[in-house]
Amino acid sequence: MNVLVNGEERELEAGATVASVVASLPGAPDGRGVAVAVDGLVVRRADWSSAALAPGARIEVVVAVQGG
Repeated sequence: MNVLVNGEERELEAGATVASVVASLPGAPDGRGVAVAVDGLVVRRADWSSAALAPGARIEVVVAVQGG
């Protein structure tokens, strides 16, 4: 299925979840300092593994970085 992840089209397997998308990102953030929204709604970290994605979903993953 096709989805948008941070504005880029990606092909995911059926049954993909928010957790699998986060794990597939470069550097695979462990969840600390990461926020995810699907179609404009924030998904709680506790729900990442059960939050199934639908074709055409718009996923935004934001990672906090330290520094100044």
